[in-house]
Amino acid sequence: MKKISILGSTGFIGTSTLKIIAAFPDRFKVVGLAAGKNINRLSQQIQSFKPDLVSVADKVCSEKLKELIPADIPVRILSNQLGMVKVATHPEADLVISAMVGSVGLIPTMAAIKSGKRVALANKETLIVAGRLVMEEARTRGVEIIPIDSEHSAIFQALQGNKKEDVSRIILTASGGPFLNLDTKASAKITPEEALRHPVWEMGKKITIDSATMMNKGLEIIEAHWLFGFPPEDIQVVIHPQSIIHSMVEYHDGSIIAQMSIPDMRIPISYALTYPERLKTKLPSLSLTEVGKLTFIPPNEERFPALRLAYQALREEESLSAVLNGANEVAVEAFLQKRIAFSDILSVIERTMDYHTPQKLRDITESIEINTWAQRTAQKIIETMKR
Repeated sequence: MKKISILGSTGFIGTSTLKIIAAFPDRFKVVGLAAGKNINRLSQQIQSFKPDLVSVADKVCSEKLKELIPADIPVRILSNQLGMVKVATHPEADLVISAMVGSVGLIPTMAAIKSGKRVALANKETLIVAGRLVMEEARTRGVEIIPIDSEHSAIFQALQGNKKEDVSRIILTASGGPFLNLDTKASAKITPEEALRHPVWEMGKKITIDSATMMNKGLEIIEAHWLFGFPPEDIQVVIHPQSIIHSMVEYHDGSIIAQMSIPDMRIPISYALTYPERLKTKLPSLSLTEVGKLTFIPPNEERFPALRLAYQALREEESLSAVLNGANEVAVEAFLQKRIAFSDILSVIERTMDYHTPQKLRDITESIEINTWAQRTAQKIIETMKR
């Protein structure tokens, strides 16, 4: 039986992972859960899966959670960053699911790697903020990082059994989000409610907004670089509205291997849970005759400047990626709070990047400091903006 710790258990990836685990009680045992402030959902998860260790955002949440847990369920409740690290390094955990949203996931994910845990990674910010440092640590410790993002899972699968030196390029597919065909002049009037209506995928709020701006794909370009070791010129993005082909790998002989499935995150999650095996899930099969046709469109960088900014961050010194990430986190939250317009999100990010002098990162502490600097700088920019 494989023992699992989940960072971000109350979010979309975390709850989806627990649904799979619940369907295979003879295969998996949950030993640790880390969440933020959604203690009601976490309480339900504790009662269902009975982990011996959990962590929440702060002491206040910890005390409230204790009141919700029946006395006959033995569970140790911790809080703050130390709690997340304890869950990530649980001595019995065979696999750590890193599914927290944002750069807050970096420290516990790095802790899991340092303790020798295999990591199933959905927290892309970990690699955006400190990609080289994280991957170097994983190689030093002999730790496997299995991607959960559907695009990177697809690339990971398409690379199986082949040599990296035989690859000519990797192709990331993007749905185009809800505003693929929207006139750019209308973007200033987009509401958070409209941006959260993704035409294909069901995801958390932050990643859904990132999909609408295409920043999600920009972050995935950077993530793919660190995960698979390909230079930016060998990473291409194409718009694929049907979201059936999740990404592709082209080899030097002209062959292209694609991974296809219905757009359901439980598929890459289940693969990460059991790699190199596969679970026999009860998810619907892909019917190509019902899909009818698959279309591919080149991305318009004028409509989606996030791609340009991501390539810029990747081609310059690595600290610029941390800046892009920190500014994006703040700008997305400001849009969700209706403090800035949708069209302002990328403007805030680009202005923040312009204030930074890119440099090579020395350690995790420095990467976090730069990410925090970017968050503060983006916040100051937002405060000076007029709606």
